[in-house]
Amino acid sequence: MSIEPGAASPRDDAIRLLARREYSRAELVLRLSARSHSAAAIEACLDELNEQGLQSDARFAESFLRSRVARGQGPLKVRVELERRGIDRAQAAATLAAAEQAGEVDWFELAAEALSRRFIHPGDSPRERARRERFLAGRGFDYEQIRYALERLDHAD
Repeated sequence: MSIEPGAASPRDDAIRLLARREYSRAELVLRLSARSHSAAAIEACLDELNEQGLQSDARFAESFLRSRVARGQGPLKVRVELERRGIDRAQAAATLAAAEQAGEVDWFELAAEALSRRFIHPGDSPRERARRERFLAGRGFDYEQIRYALERLDHAD
């Protein structure tokens, strides 16, 4: 592979990206490919970065989970977003399970907090209740978490 004078290597580009935030391996492949690096050079570079602990899909998944919890997003949405960013299902499920077991996130309480921030009063009509349910479902909470949050808001008065 010949590198033009002044052109960055895949490693330089990857380090520059990773200095800003964590990236999944799949995201880095896309970004580095867009910069016209060869597939073989990208794979070799990412293997080396992984061995050196500079890139880790597990660390990316943990960081991503924390950022989405801070936004008030639920486990269903987080899992889908992780998979969209190249994290396999098993890794995504393991990350979510580890966060729950460590007590870092309580999805039921997070759903209740997200609902109470968005809606001050409980929905008096079936239409308003459905609106609140859609809000939480759109945030990625499951039925049980939604029901819990609605009950908490109903009893908050």
